[in-house]
Amino acid sequence: MPQPYHPRSWMPAGRKPLVGELRVPGDKSVSHRALILGALAEGTTAIRGLSDGADVASTRRCLEQLGVRVEDGGELVKTAAGEAWSEVRVHGAGAGGLAASRRALDCGNSGTTLRLLLGVLAGQPFRSRLTGDASLRRRPMGRVAEPLRAMGAKVELSDGDHAPLSVRGGALRGIAYRSPVASAQLKSAVLLAGLSASGETSVEEPSPSRDHTERMLRHFGVKVGVEGSRVWVHGGARLKASKVRVPGDVSSAAFWLVAACVVPGSTLRVGGVGINPTRAGAVEVLRRMGARLQVRPAQAGAGEEPAADITARHGPLVATETTPQEFPTLVDEAPILAVAATQARGTTRIRGAGELRVKESDRLEGTVRMLAAFGAEAKVEGDDLVVFGPQALRGGVVDPRADHRIAMAAAVAALIADGPAKVLDPGCAQISYPAFFPTLDALLKA
Repeated sequence: MPQPYHPRSWMPAGRKPLVGELRVPGDKSVSHRALILGALAEGTTAIRGLSDGADVASTRRCLEQLGVRVEDGGELVKTAAGEAWSEVRVHGAGAGGLAASRRALDCGNSGTTLRLLLGVLAGQPFRSRLTGDASLRRRPMGRVAEPLRAMGAKVELSDGDHAPLSVRGGALRGIAYRSPVASAQLKSAVLLAGLSASGETSVEEPSPSRDHTERMLRHFGVKVGVEGSRVWVHGGARLKASKVRVPGDVSSAAFWLVAACVVPGSTLRVGGVGINPTRAGAVEVLRRMGARLQVRPAQAGAGEEPAADITARHGPLVATETTPQEFPTLVDEAPILAVAATQARGTTRIRGAGELRVKESDRLEGTVRMLAAFGAEAKVEGDDLVVFGPQALRGGVVDPRADHRIAMAAAVAALIADGPAKVLDPGCAQISYPAFFPTLDALLKA
């Protein structure tokens, strides 16, 4: 199993070009869905490349509390964070086979775990209680509860919008839901509830969000309709167990791609990265910025997410502007793209980034605060993140406030800072990428 990484702070072990080949953890979004759909399927689902992050572990733990048997298997492989089994087997309970948990389901820091399970449990004929850590209990849940209530589930929230919450499900009816935001978690919760509802359930978004759930449902034998930004399923579908290969997490890969782009003399190759077009917006943005990227697609099997080997090299960057419509494809990469923007010629604007306010932390303000610690100028204008460049970074101390993506983005910024730089609480990277700091240290010492 990955070993905990909990030093009180991290500082670069020297500054030098980053050169080498590496792989990143399995895609976090795909991993959550593989576990959940495997639990609802008939038969045993074998998952290879499952993310070893704490968020996915929360999903696994909650499913086990609901009576699903999950076991490790395959080969024992060594990683920068320790050892892990190459395969996870989920013994599906079938559509109606979940069992009520006597204890609250602790989702940890994972909004995906809580929101997707809320959709699943809305269709189960028993009462469930879900909670999480202090950060998760601050994140809005009313946006998910609203359509589930319209379908017939009874959802009770704390303070009207937060966890801890309870849901009593069963006897759902399909609805046509128009979402006020483009959110894959919200869309997925409604579609998962729709599997247990009578008739058709559809979700229409302002713009298409990540389509991992739609792809995964098809992989498990469910018919999914898609037309523009509208997606629908019919209730009563039976999921069939399958084999799932999880690609590398593009959000994790983005830290290495940007690091190679901004650290002089660097060349990094990241293998097997997921390049789902609804998810890999950061790769396209880096290309627009003039990044020296080489993307060699890997052939995917039927129903699998597309993947590629991506090589990034140091070179000059230019500013760019992203649109609100493409923001859902790069929402998790905004902090590290902001680091890249400090080294780009001109002013970079990431538009329509208001959703960052309700992540593990307020990532809009957190990204500005992180860059300011290195002496870089950036600001929030409405829902836009604006970064000026190019700027020379100086040494500084960053408190990520338990946000894993701010911590890892700060580490990349520290590599090009002129002066001592320190990142507090690097252990928070356990949420998505336990091996990030050990891998970075190994590259710097190579």
